[in-house]
Amino acid sequence: MKKKSNIRIPILLLIVSCWLPSWASRAGPPTILLIEVDDAIQPITSQFILQAIEQANQMKAELMILSLQTPGGLVTATEEVVDSMLRSETPILVFVEGTKAASAGFFITIASHVAVMAPGTRIGAAHPVSLVGSSQDDVMMEKIVNDLAAYVRTIAENRGRNVELAEQAVRESRSFTEREALEGNLIDFICRDLDEILEKVDGRSLTTASGVEHVLRLEGAEIVRREMTVRQEILSVIANPAVSIFLLGIGALGLYLEFSHPGLILPGVLGGICLLLFALSVQIIPINFIGLLLILLGILLFILEIKVISYGMLTVGGLACFVLGSLVLFENPPGNLGIRVPTEIILAVSLTAGLLMAFLTYLVVSVHRRQIRTGHEGMHAETGLAITSIDPVGRVFIHGEYWNARSIRAIEKGRKIRVIEVINLEIQVEEVGSTPG
Repeated sequence: MKKKSNIRIPILLLIVSCWLPSWASRAGPPTILLIEVDDAIQPITSQFILQAIEQANQMKAELMILSLQTPGGLVTATEEVVDSMLRSETPILVFVEGTKAASAGFFITIASHVAVMAPGTRIGAAHPVSLVGSSQDDVMMEKIVNDLAAYVRTIAENRGRNVELAEQAVRESRSFTEREALEGNLIDFICRDLDEILEKVDGRSLTTASGVEHVLRLEGAEIVRREMTVRQEILSVIANPAVSIFLLGIGALGLYLEFSHPGLILPGVLGGICLLLFALSVQIIPINFIGLLLILLGILLFILEIKVISYGMLTVGGLACFVLGSLVLFENPPGNLGIRVPTEIILAVSLTAGLLMAFLTYLVVSVHRRQIRTGHEGMHAETGLAITSIDPVGRVFIHGEYWNARSIRAIEKGRKIRVIEVINLEIQVEEVGSTPG
């Protein structure tokens, strides 16, 4: 009997040591991961949200809260976020605060396990649009709308929300106040702040992606905030189409200045940096490459105006190409949810950059065509005064300088003379009013 008890003690200690870490982790306070998104839903913000969801699952957080304010976003980025939310084992709560979660934000809100809106906010307006607001092909747009309507129905059914109202937000671009969304079963609560949210959702039973019922235990929860990295913040700014068009305008102007005035250096460096940042932005947001080619053609025509006499035709063509290229640059394929670049901004930036390049081209061409006023060439036909008699050599005062002069005919002191030719440091002159012999 003594031998058996000696064997049991190590086994019991082994079992206790295996369960102790698990018990200790469960005994700690629950964790809530909190992130804030106040931007369009594009690949950078999408990446940030996906990383947060992954972190919440790895740390086995009790809840993840996404504080959301957005004007919209790209369909592909929105689908990535929604898909990750639907597959998450950690319950996700979306809190719409600030002003709105429109368009792409509507899809994300209704895809959450718990949807909450602050007083004075709104959601909806999820009809697809083009990036610069122009109309798309009717048949193509109808396909896009039908696809997104089916997508939003799937999300709403999965989360037990009002399918009919969700579809109206897509097909009719309908928006909802926080009260309308609550009464229409699009959201779960209206709360003023985080404390009120935690009080209302504590003890709520939710179903995770694996079908397991999970009861939220949030008493004494520790809130962990996740922020965007510096790299993500910079890329997020660059991914804004309005910023992108500014980068293109400044880059094109700087590049043109360097070509037309070689050696300035600063415009070339600044323009090169802006164009590289623009190239980075077009890796994030979709563009029409025909528009980009038109812009490059416009810059080339401005440069050719300096070399080719076209009486302004190349400048006019360059300005037209630059403006038209800017207008169609963001004419991406349909599938955009709420990101729009005002046409006024595009016109203002492209016209300003184009007119500046046209003006600089005019100045350069004018200088090139102006009579040379410096060096030997600049002395030709200039007039001055004979300060000594010239027979056949003497001294003259011209261009504020004293010169040795030679003349075929004798010229008396004090007579007005004209330069015929410059040979080394001596000039050939004649008396003004005389007839060449």
